[in-house]
Amino acid sequence: MARLQSPSSFLLLMSLTIASIFVDPTCSTSRKALKQQHQTVRVSLHHIDSGKNLTKFELVQKGIKRGNQRLEKLKAMVLAASSPDSQLEAPIHAGNGEYLMQLSIGTPTESFPAVLDTGSDLIWTQCKPCTQCYKQPTPIFDPAKSSSYSKLSCNSKLCSSLPSSTCSDGCQYVYTYGDYSMTQGVLASETFTFGDSGHQVSVHNVGFGCGEDNEGDGFAQASGLVGMGRGPLSLVSQLNEPKFSYCLTSMDDDSKTSTLFLGSMANVNATQKALTVPLLTNPSQPSFYYLPLEGITVGDTRLSIEKSTFEVADDGSGGVIIDSGTTITYIEEGAFKALRKEFTSQMSLSVDKSGSAGLDLCFSLPSGTNQVEVPKLIFHFRGADLELPSDNYMIADSDIGLACLAMGSSSGMSIFGNVQQQNMLVNHDLEKKTVSFVPTQCDQL
Repeated sequence: MARLQSPSSFLLLMSLTIASIFVDPTCSTSRKALKQQHQTVRVSLHHIDSGKNLTKFELVQKGIKRGNQRLEKLKAMVLAASSPDSQLEAPIHAGNGEYLMQLSIGTPTESFPAVLDTGSDLIWTQCKPCTQCYKQPTPIFDPAKSSSYSKLSCNSKLCSSLPSSTCSDGCQYVYTYGDYSMTQGVLASETFTFGDSGHQVSVHNVGFGCGEDNEGDGFAQASGLVGMGRGPLSLVSQLNEPKFSYCLTSMDDDSKTSTLFLGSMANVNATQKALTVPLLTNPSQPSFYYLPLEGITVGDTRLSIEKSTFEVADDGSGGVIIDSGTTITYIEEGAFKALRKEFTSQMSLSVDKSGSAGLDLCFSLPSGTNQVEVPKLIFHFRGADLELPSDNYMIADSDIGLACLAMGSSSGMSIFGNVQQQNMLVNHDLEKKTVSFVPTQCDQL
């Protein structure tokens, strides 16, 4: 049995602004330079709810609400892609997310926070003149004041990569996010800069959406979005560097910083061996990062789950994606029932049936309890067995007397969420088509 610590309340994650960069402080580079020069850009992330003085349960509850909406978006994307009528409508994308990154755009530069989204591709920010713009935390970008701004033509490769576009005074795009959130405007190129005044790297000719008509409550804390999917429009694809990583800090200290790395991880010394699994591709959703999950073990019991449960079906449904923008892990309903039953049988605590936490499985903590023994939990991926630390799947709060499994059930798609990824260096290699997990104290990188 693993031992779970149960402090009375927690503050979630991460401070803002770019941290440091493993490159020359005055470096200015093209899109291909990261790969050619073997540079790695290091970017600090902060959680979207950090600094709000919320308990861990309150933070997880807010994340679950967003996660349920995101799950419905993702499933809608798959259904739309498999529908014969889907070409009549603008395609749906994931959007939103749980982490923000800071970057700058233009010449001279203007800084803005953007949602980091591994579930979509387009990079965009709100632009003047706005026909409709939501309220954002920084001034709206004015392309007329930037000497490095230029519209992309309708016959450009990036324009042809858009799922929906028209040609009128350049390449016009529309990107919808499944909950009435959307961005619409002109596809352009700009110089994007990462880092503070002492450590900066600039990347020229990055294609992005200059959004003049933008709607949606989910983006209010950001001035745009950075897509990190596998498609040609994403930041990682445009950098021509197929490797990126992130390391998400644990949920018990608001001062700890999470990190995104763009480029090779050669400069980071791992103390433990990486667990590497192949990345799968769903032809219906080629931008998503699908994992080959083959089974789950609770304690010493391998759950009786059909291997096909986690496979992508012929219509594009099913499968398991790894996603930094979803808080908890969602498992196909039948498999979750088996997990819930076995987990409950191995716990010495009684099940809480109040539903007050908003999680599918909670246990009542005796008064004054600070620690609780929980069964170990192992995800069996093709090529690697990933045993999760107890803090990555159980949350406890002695003040409210609950310990809950940070997982839920779903239908049509499973998601490996960010709580399960905390204190792991998660390496994506699009060239080798792999994802690696390295247990890491993320705040010490």
